Amino acid sequence: MDLISHTDLILNPDGSIYHLHLLPEDIADTILLVGDPGRVSQVSSHFDSIDITKENREFVTHTGSFKGKRISVLSTGIGTDNIDIVLNELDALVNVDLVQRRSKPGHTSLKLIRLGTSGALHPDIPAGATIVSKVAGGFDGLYHFYRDDRLITVPGLSESFMTHAGWKESLSHPYFVKGSDELFELFLREEYLSGITISTPGFYAPQVRSIRLAPFDEQLISKMSSFTFNGLRINNFEMESSALYALSSLLGHEAITMCIAIANRITKAFVEDYKPFVDHLITMVLDKLVEND
Repeated sequence: MDLISHTDLILNPDGSIYHLHLLPEDIADTILLVGDPGRVSQVSSHFDSIDITKENREFVTHTGSFKGKRISVLSTGIGTDNIDIVLNELDALVNVDLVQRRSKPGHTSLKLIRLGTSGALHPDIPAGATIVSKVAGGFDGLYHFYRDDRLITVPGLSESFMTHAGWKESLSHPYFVKGSDELFELFLREEYLSGITISTPGFYAPQVRSIRLAPFDEQLISKMSSFTFNGLRINNFEMESSALYALSSLLGHEAITMCIAIANRITKAFVEDYKPFVDHLITMVLDKLVEND
């Protein structure tokens, strides 16, 4: 096992991982990921006890116990670039000996469950609906910076979408990766929607919003909503899941995303107070995790 350099694996003076400021013992093997640092306490308020609270920049972590199960909740901030930091550093905490700077001989697989918000892309998806992402597609390009010896992307999906959308060649090629089958089956309910979720590299033009700058393709939403592949349609978009699915697959972790559709980009419906919807989702996820333990 090769020694990992100080510039590749950066540690703080207390031995914690660089950005997250966490030590291996600070996290559970089941981690709920939220974008908003303020949502960490919304999740951990359900815990019976909180043993660890750490914070650096937008990365806030609470680890505690819920009905006897140890669980962590961590905020990632916005975007696939932040997911790149979070996934690599979480993996290092469980699969690298930080003192010896070498990969451990065994492998620990984390359960990573993203609870987020998103915009719906079909008129039949009501604002407030829960969407489980069977496949995550990325317009961000992060996956392309990693060597993939196992070819984790869904065969043919990227090519089919680019043809359908008349994809601009100067943009990064979209990539599509399946989430965890185990977690998908655990959390999918009859009233939830499932399909493809797109992660965009920005909130405005990449999601076809315009204030003073126009997006390159004002028909992109309609192109996404009219696309299907092997019975799956694109239900929604947000800004993190493509990197979460890609890096989890490459690193050997189980990942799933569940989002509340707080806005419908077709009907223009919007949920002003979506906290109760998120809270209901948090309760369901925590209870399912305990039932399945």
